[in-house]
Amino acid sequence: MEAAALLLAAGLTIALVLFVARPFLRDPVSRADRSDEDDPAAAERLSLLEERDRALAALKELEFDHRTGKVSDTDYRELLRPLRREAAEALRALETKEAGQRERVRTNVRS
Repeated sequence: MEAAALLLAAGLTIALVLFVARPFLRDPVSRADRSDEDDPAAAERLSLLEERDRALAALKELEFDHRTGKVSDTDYRELLRPLRREAAEALRALETKEAGQRERVRTNVRS
């Protein structure tokens, strides 16, 4: 009788441990953490945001290097123009995309 009680207790303990550990044994990535892989518009927007951030960071770094004397005035002027153009293009593309999305939302609300 004692052996049966011990086996029952051990079985219940194992079942309880598995039940409690179940969330930790699952896939660690929740649905909320996943990127919008199925949404091409969101992926394109994310790409534009990353492009904008890279361009602005490069401008900031160039400005810092120029102020600290690591980049000469001549090199600064040479490097500044293409970086500004890149940043402006990224900002323009992002603004165009967001304006299009706002217009689609307005159109859908009116319908």
